[in-house]
Amino acid sequence: MQIRIVDEEIRLIPYYRNDEVSLQWYQDPNVCRQVDNIDHVYDVDLLHAMYDFLCAHGECYYIEYQGNRVGDVSLRDNSEVAIVVCKEYQNRHIGRRCIEDMLKLAEEKGMDTVKANIYTFNEQSRKMFQAVGFVQTADEWFEYRLRSV
Repeated sequence: MQIRIVDEEIRLIPYYRNDEVSLQWYQDPNVCRQVDNIDHVYDVDLLHAMYDFLCAHGECYYIEYQGNRVGDVSLRDNSEVAIVVCKEYQNRHIGRRCIEDMLKLAEEKGMDTVKANIYTFNEQSRKMFQAVGFVQTADEWFEYRLRSV
């Protein structure tokens, strides 16, 4: 994996252990609820387990926005995409631009579709994925078709 340049403000940096930065994002109970529908924050063991899983089953990147690490995005081998942008940097279209780049990566990998699991209460993520072109296929599933299957 190599660094992916999304645009003049955003780079995607291949994951490496950086608990000092990444654990902070998962210390926000609202972020944890949006991502995992849990009512507690991550500890280091859960953080490592999540990143180990994502890296073993696809590609995982830190989102760097204007030189700051602000979240992570992953594309799994099963074509599922996931993203976290810390609260301070939400509503700047960072997520949208990163998901668009993950669609490019999926196309490079020859995937036909990309899917996202978004909880029904996570209206912000639902709107963002729909703005990119994802369509709802089930209660909590959205899909983007790269090519006809």
